[in-house]
Amino acid sequence: MTPFQIYTYPDKRLKQRAKPVDNIDGALQEIIDRMAFTMYQAPGVGLAAIQVGIDKSIMVYDVTAREEKRDLHVIINPKILSCEGETISENEGCLSVPDYRADVKRAKSVLVEGFDRDGNPLRIDAEDFLAVVLQHEIDHLNGKLFIDRISRLKRELYKKRILKQLKRK
Repeated sequence: MTPFQIYTYPDKRLKQRAKPVDNIDGALQEIIDRMAFTMYQAPGVGLAAIQVGIDKSIMVYDVTAREEKRDLHVIINPKILSCEGETISENEGCLSVPDYRADVKRAKSVLVEGFDRDGNPLRIDAEDFLAVVLQHEIDHLNGKLFIDRISRLKRELYKKRILKQLKRK
């Protein structure tokens, strides 16, 4: 299987809002399998379809430790129903924002609903790291990057560094 290309900042596709999935078919299952393969190859703990140029509201994640057995989760058309508390996601990173990590303010717990890969409705009551992962990937599906949630100064410094690197290439 060939992994998808993961688009990185400042690619404009990362600012798009994903469209809802209205048909779960074999083609969608192939996209999900390739997304999972891409996430594991990267390696990452989550991946939103928009990060690989697919304009569909799909995310995959696996928060198990690398040494443990894989535990892939898929959410189609995820929505955050409620958030509670506040936490700082320390050293948050992203496959689409390589070589940069920052502390990000997030909800401590979230209630998310959507559908699994077979079209069954699901609800996830998540806390701590899983809550952060879900918020991060759902942000992607809404056209938002984690750097949009850090201070303007830190974001501008990162943007300048990336633009300088792109000019050198």
